[in-house]
Amino acid sequence: MMRTLLVRGMLAGLVAGVLATLFAYFFGEPSVETAIGLEGTAAHSHSAPGAHEHAPADAGAEEEELVTRGVQSTVGLLTGVGLYGVAVGGLYSLAFAFVYGRLGTLRPRVTSALLAGGAFVVVFLVPFLKYPANPPAVGQAGTIGSRTSLYFGFVALSLLIGILAAAFGRKLADRLGAWRGGLIAAGGYVVLIAVAAALLPSIDEVPDGFPGSTLWTFRLASVGTQVVLWTALGLVFGALAEKAVAQKDLVGKTA
Repeated sequence: MMRTLLVRGMLAGLVAGVLATLFAYFFGEPSVETAIGLEGTAAHSHSAPGAHEHAPADAGAEEEELVTRGVQSTVGLLTGVGLYGVAVGGLYSLAFAFVYGRLGTLRPRVTSALLAGGAFVVVFLVPFLKYPANPPAVGQAGTIGSRTSLYFGFVALSLLIGILAAAFGRKLADRLGAWRGGLIAAGGYVVLIAVAAALLPSIDEVPDGFPGSTLWTFRLASVGTQVVLWTALGLVFGALAEKAVAQKDLVGKTA
């Protein structure tokens, strides 16, 4: 059964990745193109004659692109998001196998929908609120390592707190009921993650003069891409898992 769920999870992740890629292409790429244009304009102005008296002779020279922008925004985007969807789908199937049956008598579709919603909040939305995504031309090259470490560290912290809150809420549900136990667990998660977010350093490297509309559009598209990914993953996997569970029950009854 676990192998069946894993395969179906990866398949659902691939479908979700393709749909997320389409959303990112039509709604996210325009703001990326705008940001790249602004970055190029800024680099050109800095390398203009007289802009820096002590700049090297080849400063600002355009480097030949190893991968064209057209390939990056199509095949590259599909490959990256698709592989991410497959990986997330595989991990998602493992999480589903763990929680299924532990949330009461919910159907696989409902369990998958709840799991996808919770994963979207814990894995993406909460870390995004602390460290939102930025388009090209935003962020300093020298801090990319520290920014990446902080982001993924906060993702791991959010996931850990979320798992602990879910386990604690499950125990409280046996004593106080599912509604009260869930509320207390959610409240505990919010308090702990808020304290963690306050203690971690903030990052604000948006350059002066960068259009707020471009930044807003890019971040909104980033959220939308993740919404499409997790929604599709939850719905597609829920349908596939329900069929797998039904087939297993049928085999068990006829055995």
